Amino acid sequence: MSVIAGTEWSYQKHKFFGLSLSGIRTAISMPDLSLSFDVAQGYPFLLNLKHYFISHGHLDHAAGIPYIISQKAMTNQEPGRFYMPSSLIEPMTQIMNTWEEIEKHSYRYHFVPVQSDSEFIINAQYFIKSFPTTHRIESFGYTLFERQKKLKNEFLNLGRDEILKLKSQKVEIQEFQEIPIVTFTGDTQIEFLKSRRWIKNSKIIFLEATYLDDKRSIEHARTWGHTHLDEIIPLLPEINCEQIVLIHASARYSDNEALKIIDQKIPPQFKNRVLFFPGR
Repeated sequence: MSVIAGTEWSYQKHKFFGLSLSGIRTAISMPDLSLSFDVAQGYPFLLNLKHYFISHGHLDHAAGIPYIISQKAMTNQEPGRFYMPSSLIEPMTQIMNTWEEIEKHSYRYHFVPVQSDSEFIINAQYFIKSFPTTHRIESFGYTLFERQKKLKNEFLNLGRDEILKLKSQKVEIQEFQEIPIVTFTGDTQIEFLKSRRWIKNSKIIFLEATYLDDKRSIEHARTWGHTHLDEIIPLLPEINCEQIVLIHASARYSDNEALKIIDQKIPPQFKNRVLFFPGR
């Protein structure tokens, strides 16, 4: 069991930068791909990105949308693309209309509606796919997929000379496979884990764990559309992710207290895969 130092973390070739604290702020970016999952209040490390995937409309996850839009305008950037639940499009547009009225200025931006299993291209190698979650308002999680080429199954047993011969004959010997790399849950009850097969097979999952001990019960967590650590622990054997990164801890816990509780509760055989992402 370990804690991510500060706000920056890397795993293999993937880099992350952000913060997550329940009710206060959640924004986890992947700067190399110019994207972020949620935007908190619009921190400086978010301002130059291109893609913003909004899980739901609560302020600690989405308040920064107008500020990011205004900062992009000030620095003459291309408008950002904000992917969000369909029900959030109209009220966010109204908010932007109000700011335009206040500031006497027109802004450019793209609000893109998200539904279950929507797909959004990041580049030729990566795309994002959405999945439904269960919160108090409409909400979605997101998974980053990588498209990788592999040899088709029927050619796996061929030797090098046979492969080269097929290539010379213009035979298509490779196919793409789609690998789930990073899953971000946003705020949700635990049932989302069963909603899509790829979620538990992602290389990395950023998994909400708002409540960690008996300060709040599982029933309380579920009432408010959240997940309790005590719901996650029994499911660890079926979560195949190489890294399980717990986010969105309640502000009732200091980072040190949260880490201590998690370390005490996680069974030894899972400690090398479970991490705690700080919010302060």
